[in-house]
Amino acid sequence: MISKTIEKALNTQINAEFWSAYLYLAMSADMAHKNYKGMANWYRVQHQEELDHAYMMMDYLIRRGGKVVLEPIANVPSEWATPQQALAETLQHEQKVTQLINNLYATAESEKDYATRQMLNWYVAEQVEEEDSVQDLVDTLMRIGDDPTGIYKFDLEQAKRTYTPASKG
Repeated sequence: MISKTIEKALNTQINAEFWSAYLYLAMSADMAHKNYKGMANWYRVQHQEELDHAYMMMDYLIRRGGKVVLEPIANVPSEWATPQQALAETLQHEQKVTQLINNLYATAESEKDYATRQMLNWYVAEQVEEEDSVQDLVDTLMRIGDDPTGIYKFDLEQAKRTYTPASKG
């Protein structure tokens, strides 16, 4: 049986993961509206990955005897001036998620819940990957600057991203 402290902390993170998915879906819609089809695809894939993260955490909580409590999803922004601005905000958001995961890990540690800590190892590693991949995109766009051809090619490249369901195995 999972402690009430861990149950509450996991529910908070589950809801944060759904908020992240909603944010990335909004970014996808905005990029599509602005005819950045590749970026729209990149964010749609990101949206799907965040849903996976939430579902995996929900499944874990249920397996441990906890109750999932879904809260209303708070409003997300709906417009970004440029792909550069969207990706800069994405990087900031992923850094915030990393901190949330680290705090959750610390809570599991303080509760001596080693099973939850072990489960969270996957999320810790995932956040390193998330921040690194977004930082690469931010850096690439910084080098491209305002060059329309470069932005066009960058957008085309993002259209190639495909969704691969998350796996903890």
